[in-house]
Amino acid sequence: MRSRVRSVALHATLIAASLISVFPLLWLVLTSLKPRGAWTSTEIELFHDPTLSNYTDLLTRSPFLRWAGNSLLVSLLTMVIGVILAASAGYAASRFRFPGQRPFLWMLLVTQMFPVAILIVPLYNLLARLGLINQFAGLTVCYLTVAVPFCAWMMKGYFDTVPYEIDQAGMVDGLTPFGAFTRLILPLAKPGLAVTAFYSFVTAWGEVAYATAFMTGDEKYTLAVGLQTFVAQFKTEWGLMTAASVLIALPASAVFLLVQRHLVTGLTAGSTKA
Repeated sequence: MRSRVRSVALHATLIAASLISVFPLLWLVLTSLKPRGAWTSTEIELFHDPTLSNYTDLLTRSPFLRWAGNSLLVSLLTMVIGVILAASAGYAASRFRFPGQRPFLWMLLVTQMFPVAILIVPLYNLLARLGLINQFAGLTVCYLTVAVPFCAWMMKGYFDTVPYEIDQAGMVDGLTPFGAFTRLILPLAKPGLAVTAFYSFVTAWGEVAYATAFMTGDEKYTLAVGLQTFVAQFKTEWGLMTAASVLIALPASAVFLLVQRHLVTGLTAGSTKA
């Protein structure tokens, strides 16, 4: 039991920390609603003549929708392929014993130790030889090299918590190992799959370095690359930048809400189906 003073101090600290965390996002939203030039004023005003002109200009006078479509395509491809590869690799590493298994797992871990700046040049050479420069397929492959190793390790740890007797029971009933994986284990792994999907989606949605290095055509720009066009040498379109940032956060937030729901209900639903 906490004393009243300690309880008040704890709640005050949590409220202060919450306000500090929310303030940058609130400032971003309020800035996106300010009229052109208002953000350069020396007066601090949280709400000054709110207008949707920044959003209107962004959607009608810039290729934002095309950039968003490109980013959404690449992110969905990365998410779907990443979940399939990570779940398959994690299940194989968890259930089967094969030559080179330990080096394979260590290789997945080691790939996470290299910074993006070091990997850009070798990846660029590989994509150039394959003719995938300025192609969505090439950018998706680059994002998979980031998402799949981490997610495979995570899925292996999750599959390790699922009793192997479930696989054996399914195979006794006539299922193949692949059938036991798809019909019994995957429903139980919904929480892990949800987190894998979220991580893969966010990895592609907010990535900047690879998209900037490998996408050279205006029609192939993703959001990360397109937003850089709002920053000129002597002028920055803060209104368009903040409005775009708010809109960019919406798909990621929607995916997060979907993940949150599955984290709560996925294990129970999977156990019922099994």
